[in-house]
Amino acid sequence: MFIDPIIMQYPENLEDDRFVIATYYCATKPSTNVMKFAAALAVEQTCGTWIKVPGETPEVRERAIGRVVGVYETPAYQVAIPADCTERHFIIRIAYPWQSFGTQFSMLLTTVIGNISSSGKVKLLDLQFPKAYLKEIQGPKFGVPGIRDLLGVHDRPLVNAMIKPCVGLTPEKTAELAYETALGGVDIIKDDELVQDPPFCRLIDRVKAVMPALKRADEEKGEKTLYAFNITAPALQMRENAYRAIEAGANALLINYNTVGLDTVRMITEDPNINVPVLGHSDYTGAVSESEWVGMSAHMINGKFPRMAGVDMAICMSPYGKFPMMMDTFVHVGLDMLQPLGDIKPIFPMPGGGTTQGHIEDCVNKFGKDVIISAGGAIHGHPMGPTKGAIAFRQGIDAVMAGKSLEEAGKEYEELGIALKLWGIYKENKGGIFDLKG
Repeated sequence: MFIDPIIMQYPENLEDDRFVIATYYCATKPSTNVMKFAAALAVEQTCGTWIKVPGETPEVRERAIGRVVGVYETPAYQVAIPADCTERHFIIRIAYPWQSFGTQFSMLLTTVIGNISSSGKVKLLDLQFPKAYLKEIQGPKFGVPGIRDLLGVHDRPLVNAMIKPCVGLTPEKTAELAYETALGGVDIIKDDELVQDPPFCRLIDRVKAVMPALKRADEEKGEKTLYAFNITAPALQMRENAYRAIEAGANALLINYNTVGLDTVRMITEDPNINVPVLGHSDYTGAVSESEWVGMSAHMINGKFPRMAGVDMAICMSPYGKFPMMMDTFVHVGLDMLQPLGDIKPIFPMPGGGTTQGHIEDCVNKFGKDVIISAGGAIHGHPMGPTKGAIAFRQGIDAVMAGKSLEEAGKEYEELGIALKLWGIYKENKGGIFDLKG
């Protein structure tokens, strides 16, 4: 076996701003030479093929070939492979010269998890972007600070209400439910991801019915409410949907970002004529992330990527309710939305999927005030009605931000107390932050 030394590099030897570094989890047969396997991944995704070709000159290889910058076996066999070992597991890091693919998501993903996604057990865990790359990414127009400024709310978590039932409502009924939930103090209301422009509830008819209803509610409660209308569609139609919705009065938009594609999302978020917040819905992320063997990690497809694509807030599945999300994955997704990333603004994580008033305390413990607690059933299914269901959320948030427990607040407020009695208070088993016992 001969491996060209250019393919195997110390990361310290790379030019800082020239490479995007991908981290993979890989599993192979016990007999696999992993150094050769890693080199094959790097070559396959850059300038090489299965046979040496005349055009692959030293200059081409230096300019474009991927570099293996780390191979780490887990468990770390160094002397011999146990006789009962049926599979070896590795973390492999490959550096890709990003000038070859630029800042398009389509070409980035084609490079870092393209053909090799069909190479067996290869999962993309993370991407490390250089500063020069991040400078080319506009990111969200609003993000956390911009949405707070729009709403005039700076000192607490926000509340989102999802319209329920998901589909089947008329524009008039949607407006009625929007009014009732807005009156209870929610900050943002969203279309369900399943509703876009059905014949019984056309997008523009929905905008024209909902926005006057929100205006009435805002005047009564003395606060502002955003409503994210679902504009998901093929690219050019989606842009037309955005223009028409905003012209009709829409003050926020919703996009199912995975199904339309991240570059299509950027077409909307970077359009200078579209100046309202964009909510990203995370449907389809499970198809990409939930396999432990292939695809990519949830924190990238649900956290880092939608943020880089420019959405201002994004639904993230939580371990609280109906979906099988692990708690550490959930926290990782939220932190990818909030932690510094070049000059790209942080965006709001929006935990959903069975979230209730009893999850307020845990959300605040994990993300502080920069979280949008998102609920459908816990608002619309409150025994006292959706307005009281929304009020219960605000009661819980105000209490927690004042240093009270939900138990205390539930005894003080009827609406919150009923919700907590019905759906409980989430308590994570927890030790200290340095709990090494697991």
